[in-house]
Amino acid sequence: MGLGNSFIMNLGMLVMVAYLANVLYKYWFTATSRRINYILSVLLMIFSGWICMKFGFKLSDNVIFDLRFVPLLIATAVYSQPITLVVIGLGIGLARFTLGFTDAAFAGFLNLTILGIVCAGINIWMRRNDYRFTLKALIAIVIVNVVNTVNIAVFGVLPFKQYMLEIMPYVLPLSFGLSIVFSMILRDFQLDRRKTLDLKYANHVLLEQTAELQKAQRVLEEKNKQLALASQYKSEFLANMSHELRTPLNSIINLAQIISENTPKEEHSADYAQIIHKSGQELLQIINDILDLSKVEAGRLEISEEEVNVLELPQMLYLQFEQTARQKGINFEIKTAPHLPATISSDPQRIGQILRNLLANAFKFTVEGYVTLEIYRAEPEEALPGDYIVFAVKDTGIGVPADKHTVIFEAFHQADGSISRKYGGTGLGLPISNHLARLLGGFIAMRSKEGEGSEFLLYLPLNREQASGAGSLSLAKHNVKIAGKEVSG
Repeated sequence: MGLGNSFIMNLGMLVMVAYLANVLYKYWFTATSRRINYILSVLLMIFSGWICMKFGFKLSDNVIFDLRFVPLLIATAVYSQPITLVVIGLGIGLARFTLGFTDAAFAGFLNLTILGIVCAGINIWMRRNDYRFTLKALIAIVIVNVVNTVNIAVFGVLPFKQYMLEIMPYVLPLSFGLSIVFSMILRDFQLDRRKTLDLKYANHVLLEQTAELQKAQRVLEEKNKQLALASQYKSEFLANMSHELRTPLNSIINLAQIISENTPKEEHSADYAQIIHKSGQELLQIINDILDLSKVEAGRLEISEEEVNVLELPQMLYLQFEQTARQKGINFEIKTAPHLPATISSDPQRIGQILRNLLANAFKFTVEGYVTLEIYRAEPEEALPGDYIVFAVKDTGIGVPADKHTVIFEAFHQADGSISRKYGGTGLGLPISNHLARLLGGFIAMRSKEGEGSEFLLYLPLNREQASGAGSLSLAKHNVKIAGKEVSG
């Protein structure tokens, strides 16, 4: 067998050992500890060197040419501890004695020991430099092949001149080329193994994240059930308590009214009775608001459907708030646009409740100026899904800051905590009105600026067939345009 064929056989044996190592790592090494893994990999490197010597080219009974230094070369790029390379070089050198104790075996042992020390130095250099891996590997291959050639020429049993002229010109290029080929093959093995490990790690992380997500989902579902149950209990409690409180409160209001009507005006008890009567009515309104809110949250608020006379609504509202406007010295006016429909299909009681809340707020927060209620059909350019009628309540009151436009529609919230102390109120009127508007198939929009008054607009569909499409219009997300200005709604 020629020198070239023997070296190619060496390469084939190294590839086989590399593949065997990959299989062992996949099915066996992963189950062992890190230290045992490390020791087994070092023994595998030494075994690879011994395989090369076993199937090397025998120039004579004592002289063998092979690629025993290639495993040491590969170990230079694999291990992080330089001392490990010295151990591998020493181990491969000692393995040479298994093929006979001769001068050539001693020369081989000395050669591999020196190469181990050289590779340890190369390893330190490679880890301290930021050159590309390909360049560092090429430099290492050149250095190891040159040092191996010099060692054989100096310490080998062949005459120096014979080796340099007859053998080295063939051995050095061949070993250099095969070293590069094997390094590329091993690099491909390593990249494939790294991809497999990365994929395995990614799958492991994904499984852990999936398990955590499922656990979090179960916790959220349980908490959601608890919150829903708590909300249901709260709504039922508020509904029951509201009913229980209304009965004695109505008695107090009626008795206060009887005392007020049957007591001479000269006596102070008549004034006290009027105060009790007024306070009782305010408390009853709060209880009614809480009852309505609890019904809405519990989904038990019933909405009737009948023909609502559009022209009768403003007359009733004017009669209710005329006295309030006169007492505060505020101009109150109701404007109806022409070509309004005579009737709309909706719930007259809930429409009246919404408008009373909006007008009550307008009068409450307006000290001077005016309060107006305008009724007109929504303009086509507002891009609404169907025909709508608009009830717009305008005032010249204190207004609402821009950053509070959403907060005021939340239950028990007002634009400013001091407002409840100065103007009174619980902050339930707008949230209830907002809920009722949605149940009627419409929504409430607003335009307001602090110190410049407010405008609240109730949009209602002309018929309930539009209600399902309009019910999804969210107060916080829907925008309409009025007179060229954008209004949040």
